[in-house]
Amino acid sequence: MGRTPSGLFPSRTPPRPTYREPHQVRPGQLAAGLGAGAVWLAMFALLAGDLRGLGWWTIIAGAVAWLVAAVLARHGDRGVAAGLAVAVAVGWGITTTLVALRWAGMSNWPLW
Repeated sequence: MGRTPSGLFPSRTPPRPTYREPHQVRPGQLAAGLGAGAVWLAMFALLAGDLRGLGWWTIIAGAVAWLVAAVLARHGDRGVAAGLAVAVAVGWGITTTLVALRWAGMSNWPLW
């Protein structure tokens, strides 16, 4: 009858396997996606003449960017896809805040 090891000292059993992501997200790729997403949303924001236009252009540009991010995540660079998705989420959050503040201040939904 053998002793059960306490785990304090290493045993001769093989170590557990280590699983690693084959396509890691690196900081440079993430920053490239953030920058591309910010430029993309800024270009569409420049097309807007008022808050209503800004809201709709941001929704459209964000939807297109998220589709591109989904394709990149599946077939391309996951780091750029993650950065692009984060940039769009921040842009949508800013636009939603502006629309909500206008709605609260004027009691009129600005997107219709």
